[in-house]
Amino acid sequence: MYNILICDDERDIVNALEIYLKAEGYNTVSAYNGNEALKSIAENEIHLILMDIMMPECDGITALVKLRQNFNIPVILLTAKSEDTDKILGLNVGADDYITKPFNPIEVIARVRSQLRRYMELGGNSAHSERMVIGNIELDDKGKEVYVDGDSVALTPTEFDILKLLMKNKGTVMSPKEIYRNVWNGEAFGGESTVAVHIRHLREKIEIDPANPRYLKVVWAHGYKMEG
Repeated sequence: MYNILICDDERDIVNALEIYLKAEGYNTVSAYNGNEALKSIAENEIHLILMDIMMPECDGITALVKLRQNFNIPVILLTAKSEDTDKILGLNVGADDYITKPFNPIEVIARVRSQLRRYMELGGNSAHSERMVIGNIELDDKGKEVYVDGDSVALTPTEFDILKLLMKNKGTVMSPKEIYRNVWNGEAFGGESTVAVHIRHLREKIEIDPANPRYLKVVWAHGYKMEG
């Protein structure tokens, strides 16, 4: 049974999400600001977080930055704004996905399932170790570890899955929609910008010079590919 933390200062939204998630068999833990969310994470085994961006005392972005210092738990941000700035900022500091309010319950459940599947079911339960090496980058699929020049690099689950996909398809150009479908296991829902942010984050972690990448290349108007 998976435990999902719901953090939003609007209690009606928390209550609604609890109803949707419990109907699917999930356990829920509630928090109403970022500080409460961090306390709940320290006291409970949490498998996924749904967190609002705009909250009093401690907002979702601040909480996410602190969270990412110690945890790779999948985080789906909730935002009431339609502007891309909040979404991009959240992705830049470590969010795995976002949902814009007002949200569709079916979309919420689909995204939760997708993130949990990647984090839990694909998180090291493979019967055989699978290592891939491209240049100075080594990916250990069983151990969920990535090394660059022999040094371990901390990736979020989303970043790991994108890198794994591109390394498996070395030399093949993959469009943002293809990447989204393979990593998030669903239709894009405008996710092309989400992919772009994760790619940029990934470059910052695996490339010596992210502005002039050696491995993770962009093919303008087509997508991304791994070279080496």
